Amino acid sequence: MSKVNRRCEEWVNETLSKMTLKEKVSLLSGKDTWRTVQIDRLGVPAVVMTDGPHGVRTGPAGSGRITSPATAFPTGIGLASTWNPELVKEVGKALAEETRALGCDILLGPCVNIVRSPLGGRNFETYSEDPYLAGRMAIAYIEGVQSRNVGTSLKHFACNNQEYERNRGNSVVDERTLHEIYLPAFEAAVKEANPWTVMCSYNRLNGEYASQNYTLLREILKQDWEYDGVVVSDWGANHSVIESVDGGLDIEMPGPEKYYGQLLLEGVTNWQIDEATIDDSVRRILRLVYRCKNLESPEKLPQGSLNTPEHTQLALDSALESMILLKNTGQVLPLQPATLKRLAVIGPNAANAVVSGGGSAYVEPPYRVSPLEGLHNRLGGDVEILYAEGCHNWVEPPVLPASYLMPPEGEEQGLQVEFFNNPDLEGNPVVKRVDQKLSYFWRRSPAPEVNVDGFSCRWSGSITVPESGSYTFRLVNSDSCRVWINGKLVVENHPGVVTPHVLWNDAQSLAVQGAIDLEAGKTYPIKMEFKRTPGEPFAKLELASIPPEPVNDPVETAVALAKTADAAVVIVGMPLYFETEGKDRPHMEFPGRQNELIHRVAQMNPKTVVVVNCGAPVAMPWVDEVPAILDVLYPGMEFGNALAKLLLGDISPSGKLTETFPKRLQDNPAFLNYPGSKDVFYGEGIFVGYRYYEMKDVEPLFPFGHGLSYSTFEYANLKVPEVVKAGEKPKVTLTVKNTGKWSAKEVVQLYVRDVKSSLVRPLKELKGFQKIALSPGEQKRVTFTLDDRSFSFYDPYLPGWVAEAGEFEILVGASSKDIRQSAMLVYEKS
Repeated sequence: MSKVNRRCEEWVNETLSKMTLKEKVSLLSGKDTWRTVQIDRLGVPAVVMTDGPHGVRTGPAGSGRITSPATAFPTGIGLASTWNPELVKEVGKALAEETRALGCDILLGPCVNIVRSPLGGRNFETYSEDPYLAGRMAIAYIEGVQSRNVGTSLKHFACNNQEYERNRGNSVVDERTLHEIYLPAFEAAVKEANPWTVMCSYNRLNGEYASQNYTLLREILKQDWEYDGVVVSDWGANHSVIESVDGGLDIEMPGPEKYYGQLLLEGVTNWQIDEATIDDSVRRILRLVYRCKNLESPEKLPQGSLNTPEHTQLALDSALESMILLKNTGQVLPLQPATLKRLAVIGPNAANAVVSGGGSAYVEPPYRVSPLEGLHNRLGGDVEILYAEGCHNWVEPPVLPASYLMPPEGEEQGLQVEFFNNPDLEGNPVVKRVDQKLSYFWRRSPAPEVNVDGFSCRWSGSITVPESGSYTFRLVNSDSCRVWINGKLVVENHPGVVTPHVLWNDAQSLAVQGAIDLEAGKTYPIKMEFKRTPGEPFAKLELASIPPEPVNDPVETAVALAKTADAAVVIVGMPLYFETEGKDRPHMEFPGRQNELIHRVAQMNPKTVVVVNCGAPVAMPWVDEVPAILDVLYPGMEFGNALAKLLLGDISPSGKLTETFPKRLQDNPAFLNYPGSKDVFYGEGIFVGYRYYEMKDVEPLFPFGHGLSYSTFEYANLKVPEVVKAGEKPKVTLTVKNTGKWSAKEVVQLYVRDVKSSLVRPLKELKGFQKIALSPGEQKRVTFTLDDRSFSFYDPYLPGWVAEAGEFEILVGASSKDIRQSAMLVYEKS
């Protein structure tokens, strides 16, 4: 059933009738990395896409797109941890406004892939281990974005649950597991919010690439779910001509065409594929153009806005609601500024605001507030703040900081770079600019003016370091590169001087390092030259630096500082880009000496608060040694300000876990089957996350849905119908009262248990939740509405969804383990 209006369909049909076959085929490939093809003759404009999903990733310098910082909101896992769809919807609206302001039409998000393993590299981008929760968040996000005439791209369809071998791996998933766990979030979003595009994933699903999977794209998405939008490939995920179009793919990205174009045109003329199939895709693409460009009233298309005070406030509000108080023994939190004289702020992520993971989801914000800065902002000079890094947490050496660098002219940070359309740095540069971040991944060319093959580039300027000593510089690059400092060749890396290093796209680059002594405060000339090897599809370059070893043990320094303080806040986590698209985490441990640092500080200061800054579960061998733990995930650019407000009691925490924290990696349900090799067997079946831990009676470190408050809540008077007949939508009600002294928000969670089933089912499944705000002593009546799907499981033998007659238990509580009220009902078939 079409969800589009009559005028749109009239324009689509009229335009389609005037198109040549060549024009039709041209629409099925991108024009370039971000744009669809335009047809001026028929008034069909190009649609511009951009990465997301928790901020608008602007075009790189020289891409032809607007380049600007954009508001960075909490990443997907953080937005979901708010358990607040209305707030997520507001974030969606703000993201749409920023997308428009940056000249784009479609924001590539949300990501709703289920968190299957704690090691998944993109876990921070997605929402949850639970499909119901992920679906509700996706619906809110899509409704928010698309309410502002900006399209979304629901991704990655489907079963892209790891980055290991993501381009080739085969996800082997049985039919019941597919329909109960990995498809429901997509299904709910498609049926209730109608995203304008759906992005297929890289991996194979049961032997067939997702980009050409007929069952997935044609039968399930387009036929069963009646989807009328566009299916777009993930970038480079298409691997065929006829099979993918027949299978349901509408646009291959990026452009220009790789498999389509002339090859697809010949496929039609040679009767390998029916022109009607092409027409179906073209009709969908034209419908997308009409929606994005608001062709019915183009003058009413919003102009958008970027980095407004309203967006900044929303970034702060969403960060505040995303942070999760995991533990608070003895009410150590909130800290009391009135009695706090000296506060120790310790850890590698204390002065460094790690606000996101890496890959295509990384957003460069206009600023980022570190925890140290946020606490200074909040406390002013009333409390003495003592800072020590304690240890570093980087695994790969960090990119050379822009603060060390200065171009030959001007006062901005970074280096001047010149690009030449030849491999020998000869003649006049075709592009000249200043770059702050010396880390690049070029899919084809660094800028439209630069040749894809045979280009070269030179960076120049000066470097000034903050402390004296021996600095190690590390090159990770494809092709050939050299770096000189003060006239000395410090490091070179080219074929013949080769150390293998794996790129995020599984191609190889080279890695090598060299050292030089530098004096603090002294300015040295620096030059870097890169020469491109013709014929290669990708180019990579990154210049990293390792500072001198400190004279004193940094852990000892931090411990000594903590001893003198009234309280210690230890901010630990992952370094930037450790959790990222393209690779999974190797383990659940904190990198470096962070666990040692926490042990030592906790021994020295009984009021130690650990702040965990990462996007997925981690092992906590010190969990019983510290009184308070706050999980902040990746909270966006207002990180430090939000953290300070929570630590100091300006607001009560209200975030809840959307994934279970296991005590150890071996306890997670995917352990025996992850990561696989060519085939990845989803052997745990439907028992993902809390479904597994409860069925196997494995005690987690922290359960799904867990999150503490500074207040307390009483659940009472649960009312459930005695009998529910098929087709009815029964109401479940209860009263929740704030019995504490704080104004606070509580997430009320409803689970359903099938007492007796013909197929094995989980002990409980989330089927509803609400976030409510309550003042001290205030109570509210909370109402949930259920339906047939709330009681159903997928029977692969029919196949289809089945709700069997019998008894069901309704369980309501503050987490999957903290059930406060329960009642029985009988479900009857009509």
